[in-house]
Amino acid sequence: MKKFFLILSCALLAFAAVDGRAADPSVEERLADLEAYVNNAARATAGNTNVTSKIAGPGPGHNAWQMTSTALVLFMTLPGLALFYGGLVRKKNILSVLAQCMGIAGLVTILWWAIGYSLSFGTGNAIIGDSAYAMFKGVEPGNVGAGYYWISDSMWAMFQLTFAIITPALIIGAIAERMKFIAVLLFVAIWMFAVYFPFAHMVWSTTGLMCGPLNKDAAIKALDFAGGTVVHMTSGWSALVLCIILGKRKGFGREPMTPHSMTLCMVGTGMLWVGWYGFNAGSALGADAIASNAFTTTTLAAATAGFVWPMIEWITRGKPSVLGFCSGIVAGLVVVTPACGFVTPTSAVIIGVLAGVVPYLACSFLKKMLGYDDALDTFGVHGVGGTLGAILTGLMADEKANSVVAGLKTGLLGAQLKAVALTIVWSVVATAIIAFIVKAVVGLRPTEEVEVNGLDLAEHGEEGYHG
Repeated sequence: MKKFFLILSCALLAFAAVDGRAADPSVEERLADLEAYVNNAARATAGNTNVTSKIAGPGPGHNAWQMTSTALVLFMTLPGLALFYGGLVRKKNILSVLAQCMGIAGLVTILWWAIGYSLSFGTGNAIIGDSAYAMFKGVEPGNVGAGYYWISDSMWAMFQLTFAIITPALIIGAIAERMKFIAVLLFVAIWMFAVYFPFAHMVWSTTGLMCGPLNKDAAIKALDFAGGTVVHMTSGWSALVLCIILGKRKGFGREPMTPHSMTLCMVGTGMLWVGWYGFNAGSALGADAIASNAFTTTTLAAATAGFVWPMIEWITRGKPSVLGFCSGIVAGLVVVTPACGFVTPTSAVIIGVLAGVVPYLACSFLKKMLGYDDALDTFGVHGVGGTLGAILTGLMADEKANSVVAGLKTGLLGAQLKAVALTIVWSVVATAIIAFIVKAVVGLRPTEEVEVNGLDLAEHGEEGYHG
């Protein structure tokens, strides 16, 4: 009798285990999953614990585009931004710019892995994330959902890393040729915690203060498709404050400080434009119609602004400069960034025209009027351009381009203005505090002799050119 009950108990347990297992999806469910993959939408089997999806991991096409986009955004910094900025400085300082870009890439990557990704995209609160993903805990290549339905959680983390790398690298354009390497690294390390990680969380996290599309409880329901506030405004306004505190370059206004290689600058501009497709179209998080629209609007705005800026020079100064073409292209890319996934092609052309005019005025007249030494026009292009783009997003976002706009259109301009104001105040105050901390700890500037002779030999023991 005991043997009978023992056998019966084992049989019942085995039956219960089999019955509790998730079943294979039906043909209809499998087809629905495939349709969702093609449309870059949520799986039909998502959240159904009774069914095990046959394609539970990343979708090959969307994930491949995300990997490509990630490589393109990294390409924007190395070598794109490095050559763009490197060509604009004097030849005695080219290696200092290259070293700063590479040093920032390494430093930010380590910080991102250790805690930065978690602070940016952990649940946390409305301002900052938490330590749930510290050292990439739980960030697995076979998992999806951290970024979007069909892309690997690992690729989401890597894609966002490339944004985190280029943002502080943009700042060095304002302080080029006159800030110690150790001071740059220390400033960036603190700035990431004080500015970048909080803004990445507030704008792009599902619990963020300003994430209109994903957080129904967001206090400021703003839109920022690819980084107008997070990347360009934070870096641009921080650059302005830092260059003012740092002071002008030796001989500024008394001796020529012309770019040593417009050839390198043009090559870097081309690389930035190509890489920007990963930046903007990649922010659709899949190879879908939204990505195609962002690709289109990015092209139109960049080309238009790249034409308008030098045409203004031609009219006012008699010649269209190569620097004008390069500056206009970058300005167009900057201004369209927050709007690219939310606007129509015609709006992108209008954005391009304004991007060719407003940043030009900031770089040509505002800088002279106020007298600050923004060496490579980081504030004029990224600070002013990013601010302009955030505001234009509020005016031009169209549900025809992206359905998410429909639920946010009412009051959108007001939300964009609030986001702009918060970004400016936060970036300015935080940067001022960090700059004075760094100045007290390691000093900001090299000796006058080092600055006159160039940073390359003194700080890196090498020269960019020989003979």
